[in-house]
Amino acid sequence: MPAFHAARRLALAAALILGAANMAQAQQARPSVQTLDERPASAIYIGNSFFYYNNSMHGHVTNLLRGAGESRPFRTSSVTISGSGFEWHDVESYFRPNAIGAYSFDADNNVVFNNNTARLFDIAIMMDCSQCPVHPRLGAVFTDYAKRHSDTVRRHGAKPVFFMSWAYADKPEMTAQLAEAYTRAGNDNNALVIPAGLAFARSIRERPDLNLYVADKRHPSLAGTYLAAATTYAAIFGASPEGNRYTAELDADTARFLQTVAWQTVRDYLGTRRAAN
Repeated sequence: MPAFHAARRLALAAALILGAANMAQAQQARPSVQTLDERPASAIYIGNSFFYYNNSMHGHVTNLLRGAGESRPFRTSSVTISGSGFEWHDVESYFRPNAIGAYSFDADNNVVFNNNTARLFDIAIMMDCSQCPVHPRLGAVFTDYAKRHSDTVRRHGAKPVFFMSWAYADKPEMTAQLAEAYTRAGNDNNALVIPAGLAFARSIRERPDLNLYVADKRHPSLAGTYLAAATTYAAIFGASPEGNRYTAELDADTARFLQTVAWQTVRDYLGTRRAAN
């Protein structure tokens, strides 16, 4: 009998995950922005620990570009505050001249000074706190600051991009809720949305044995960060990460699976798209 009940619980959990993933695909608003007009040469990531876990997601995206043989530079900075929501960030201050992005480090760890006089960043990739867009008290704050920050980013010549975060491991219903909230924010602000949350749901549906979370059931494991980075790469650059040489030291089969999940999710969400030139 105990084995029967354990099997029944596993079956129920699988059904809930599958139902949430299907609901996410069925109920979400459709994104009106499907691609960036041109390939960005620089980006600022504005968010929280979901970005900075596993040595920061922005580094993994850059490594995917290198793994694809891309020689053109992609300068990035990541500004994160632990546990932060949109309203915690002073986005205006991130565009101060000769501040963020004024210098970086090359492959030999030399300081390189950047000439950012024309435009500091091409895109700003922004994420709210993991529950804020769907929280009864904080949802309106998400909507308000999505517009405020989008307006600020555009005043500085950059384009806003929203990063759709993922459901908690034990709250799969968040997938559809977050997809709806971020898609509507993207449409309201004419901004591209990166469907990382939908990629998590697809991966869990197809390979529930692959753990995308650490013990707290919120933050990403290395596999989760890699999937989020591959989805970001696919959405921003309009190119498939499948076969990419960079695997973040995951085993080849796992990396290939996550690359495919990222590309399929981006194509399903944003449609068939050309690569940004």
